[in-house]
Amino acid sequence: MPQISATEFYAQPLRVHTFLAGVPLHDVWAVDLPRPREPITLAELHRRASRDRSIGKLPGPARSLLRFRFFLGRIFRLEDTPKDAGARSFAARLTAQDRAQSLVPAGTNDGLFQVVYRFENELLLELQNRTAHAASLSALAETADGYRYYFAVYVAKASWITPLYMALIDPFRKWIVYPALLKSIRTSWLAFA
Repeated sequence: MPQISATEFYAQPLRVHTFLAGVPLHDVWAVDLPRPREPITLAELHRRASRDRSIGKLPGPARSLLRFRFFLGRIFRLEDTPKDAGARSFAARLTAQDRAQSLVPAGTNDGLFQVVYRFENELLLELQNRTAHAASLSALAETADGYRYYFAVYVAKASWITPLYMALIDPFRKWIVYPALLKSIRTSWLAFA
């Protein structure tokens, strides 16, 4: 499950490229998925995986790291939402067309995140706390042999702690959490393919 170049990612015809213009792309990953028996969209994969909670679970080491991070977050109040979160939300950038095209209203909770938009093959989620103002993008693109799932992370500075925090968690994200996440996406895909 490789981390890929920004050049490959920006070559994809995705709304996020103009939507989050000016927000730093922190990193982007991809995983190739085999062609299923019938066409499937990212929205359909998300719906199916949401119904079956046993699919797409992270393995123990990744879950343990996340639990530890949230434990520290509670102690140091890292999860506190900024007072101006609503005004700074990426959802404020949505056009009327974006809102009409989205399958879910902006601000809908999705786990720890809030939906900015969810199109058939592109999902943008947002998280704001004391450590960062971050967005994660999931996108599905058809290829000659099947599909390619893209996972991108954007990070805007929330405070002086943002660069330090990102530098501290990068090794864990890159070597444990994101590979486990992409493996769970592949497992979910294969369960429905």
